[in-house]
Parts: sequence; structure tokens; C-alpha cells
Amino acid sequence: MKLRLLPHPILTPVLALIWLLLVNSLSPGQILLGLILGWAIPVFTLRFWPERVRVHKPLTLMRFLAVVMYDILVANLAVAALILGGPKHVKPAFVRVPLALRTDLGISLLANTVSLTPGTVSAWLSPDRSHLVVHGLKVNDPDALIAEIKRRYEAPIKEVFEPC
Repeated sequence: MKLRLLPHPILTPVLALIWLLLVNSLSPGQILLGLILGWAIPVFTLRFWPERVRVHKPLTLMRFLAVVMYDILVANLAVAALILGGPKHVKPAFVRVPLALRTDLGISLLANTVSLTPGTVSAWLSPDRSHLVVHGLKVNDPDALIAEIKRRYEAPIKEVFEPC
């Protein structure tokens, strides 16, 4: 495996920024340490990455991240209202979401996105990787939940990371 000087150019500044947020400081020493960590972590973990991540549509990725952040905010409020409303409003259910995604990265991103959104959690991936079982806290219409996951999350992930 050939060692590249900057194996994940997007990950390096993201890790540096996360470091600065964690230490809550913008001192020159912390900025330098953040940049060193942002460079070193991808270099030393390169052999654990099975494939190189390619972003094919960066604007779609930005739109997807905005949608996820919005959904997390709205879902937090909805789950809080659901909990405060008592158990009579909760209608939990498991749904099987058929997957169009095929790569490990795409499936992992979808499963994690679903789990990050309050009120839903990825529960199981079928052995043939064709379905993701999702648990919803309030599922009035299972087909609507499946359609929403596919439209809001799976389609953009496929467009950004799995062209063709």
C-alpha cells in the first residue's frame, strides 16, 4: 500500500475542528495540535479503510447534511412532545426498508443516519444486505416511513457515494 501524504483531505480539517471544539480553545498550540491530529489519524488508520471514499456530488452531500441536521432538530422536538404526551401516543413498530445501496459505506451511512434521528433506530441488517430493519417510536404508516427514509436519506447517499 502506497503511503499518501494526505490520504483524506476532507477528514483532516474536520478532525482538527472537532479537536478545537473539544478543547474549547483557539490558542496557537491547540490549533497546531488539532492539525497534527487531523493529519496523523487518517495516516495511521489508512490500512483500516477498505476503500477510498469518493464524493461524486459535493453539493448534494451538503444538502443531505442540512436535511439530516434539520431532521434531528425537528425529531428531537417531536420525540419530546411524544414522551410528554404519554404512552397512549406512542405507536412503535419495526419496518423492513429495502436497500438500493450496495457498498459498506453507503449502508453504514444510512444505518447511522437513521439511528441519529430521534425516534428511529437501525435494528438489523439482513444477511444478504438487501433490507435494513428500522424501529420507529411512532409509526402510523409503515410505508410512509419507508418512503421517507428512502427519499430523504438513501437517495442522496446513493447519489453522492454510489454513482451509476
